Amino acid sequence: MRRREFISLIGSAAAWPLAARAQQRRQRPLIAWLGGTSPHLVQRNLNAFLEGLREHGYEAGTQIDIVYRWSDGDLPREPVLASELVALNPTVIVTASPTGTVAVKRSTSTIPIVGALIIDPVRLGLAESYNRPGGNVTGILSTIDSLPGKQLELLLQLIPQATAIGVLLNPANPTHTKMLHDAEAAARGTSISFVLAEVNTPAELESAIENLKRDRAEGLLVLTDGIFFTEVARIISLTAAKKLPSIHSFRQHVEQGGLMSYGVDVPQSFRRMAYFVDRILKGTRAGDLPIELPTKLELVINLKTAKTLGLEVPPTLLARADEVIE
Repeated sequence: MRRREFISLIGSAAAWPLAARAQQRRQRPLIAWLGGTSPHLVQRNLNAFLEGLREHGYEAGTQIDIVYRWSDGDLPREPVLASELVALNPTVIVTASPTGTVAVKRSTSTIPIVGALIIDPVRLGLAESYNRPGGNVTGILSTIDSLPGKQLELLLQLIPQATAIGVLLNPANPTHTKMLHDAEAAARGTSISFVLAEVNTPAELESAIENLKRDRAEGLLVLTDGIFFTEVARIISLTAAKKLPSIHSFRQHVEQGGLMSYGVDVPQSFRRMAYFVDRILKGTRAGDLPIELPTKLELVINLKTAKTLGLEVPPTLLARADEVIE
């Protein structure tokens, strides 16, 4: 059995091969989890969610059961996994990626969905509004308006002479249109131009980054995507080899050697997800729970990587950082 098709029940030895069998044996609410990457890459987020559940009085295998599916960054696989989870008829589905939320929503309009990293829910048809989603989706936004623009601003503080910035994006990711638009809006009225590096599969990463240097990109925005999260070690290695300063959205990417990140405190958002699950288990409709803004954004800088790239980090930028890795 392939790893991404493996089903793991925390605290329970039972498997759930068929929806009917699951229904017959179910004694506790079933929470289904759809992860957009591999479990070992996001253990911190999963632990935060489980801790949040315990704070609300839920222990896996005692008060609830949890079943998992992981796409390992394979975007086309997510709709298949979403359908498998929906077939189990869980009490609630938790999605751990923006595209996973879209995939599950397309598979069910009735089972409550709680998204940990939602992007542009109204435009994507996930909700009628933030305050009253109205359907079966709720959760927490993974970004704020203009976040890619703020990332661009921070990157340009490190490379103020740059006029061409690369954008690593996945054309199959429906959230990237909004992200790219936000970055372009921030650059309007400046001399900055964008060089797009489109990646549909991990095999395309090396040539995409090679083409960025060929097209004279001087920095790189790495948009949020399952492929880029799963393949971040390769992205960091490839950009380092090309001396291409990059900014990410997740602190763990800087901990792995990336230059800089600015984005949501993701584990905190996953801990908060337990609140939504608790409310739904107690009878509240997902559509009546407002979609929340992230509560904290954090800037993390890796000084060792900056030195390797020959960059001097301005003191003003260091002063803004939530963490500096030396």
